Amino acid sequence: QVQMVESGGGSVQAGGSLRLSCAVSGYTVSSYCMAWFRQAPGKEREKIATISAGGSTTYTDSVKGRFTISRDNAKNTLFLQMNSLKPEDAAMYYCRRLITNCRFFLAIDTWGKGTLVTIYS
Repeated sequence: QVQMVESGGGSVQAGGSLRLSCAVSGYTVSSYCMAWFRQAPGKEREKIATISAGGSTTYTDSVKGRFTISRDNAKNTLFLQMNSLKPEDAAMYYCRRLITNCRFFLAIDTWGKGTLVTIYS
C-alpha cells in the first residue's frame, strides 16, 4: 500500500529553520521523482522543490537558496531543509511522487495529511 507521511512542521520564528520529513512506504523513493508542495491559506497548492531519480534538484524561485530537498535511500524518506524562513513560507507542506520528468502525479497516489509550518515574527 502506497503511503506518504509528512512530519517535522511546527511554529518557528522568522529567520529560523525547520527540517521536514516524508516517510514513504509502498515504493522506493530513489526510483521516482519526488517533490514537495505547499498550500497557504487562500492560495493554490504549489510545487516548490523536486528531486529526480538521478538526484537532480529544482526549486521554485521563492525558495531557491534557502530550501534544500534531499532523500535518504536507506530510510526511504524524503527531506526538505528550510532555512531563513519567512512569513510567506507559512503553509501546509506535502510530499508527492511524480512521473514524466517530474511533471505528473500517479493516479493511484493521494495527498497525505501534510505537515503545518507557521512562522512568527
